[in-house]
Amino acid sequence: MADSNASTSDEVYLRYYLGHSSVVNGREFLEFEFRPNGKLRYANNSNYKKEVMIRKEVFVSKAVREQLKTIIRDSNIMKADDAEWPEPNRDGSQEIEIVLDNEHISFTTSKIGSLIEVTESKDQVGMRDFYYLVQDLKVFVFSLMGLHFKIKPVPI
Repeated sequence: MADSNASTSDEVYLRYYLGHSSVVNGREFLEFEFRPNGKLRYANNSNYKKEVMIRKEVFVSKAVREQLKTIIRDSNIMKADDAEWPEPNRDGSQEIEIVLDNEHISFTTSKIGSLIEVTESKDQVGMRDFYYLVQDLKVFVFSLMGLHFKIKPVPI
């Protein structure tokens, strides 16, 4: 689902969502979003042991946004197509939306529990690219949040 007319600048936009609903814990999700102006929004709603929703926002530097672009480009996700990917189900869903290099993609699929699910899918290459991109993005975001929200924050 690529759209070549989405943007005319070299800015980047990315939104990732992973969530599910359960009878016991209600709606649980992880979501983060990088906006073109540098704002990184993070939300984690886990009702495990009656935890409250965590919401954090931080502005990231141009260098961080450039690294985000590199992660996305190196993943080859912009060449993928989710037509053969598993549909979201009762176990949950994942969504990713990216605007980069005048292209706009938006994918939705089921939660991926392990690499076995990737190797058993109809589009192993696309699902593998998506799986590893999500892993890289989570590490990137968690690192940025950890650096910024320490007692003595590191400017990012």
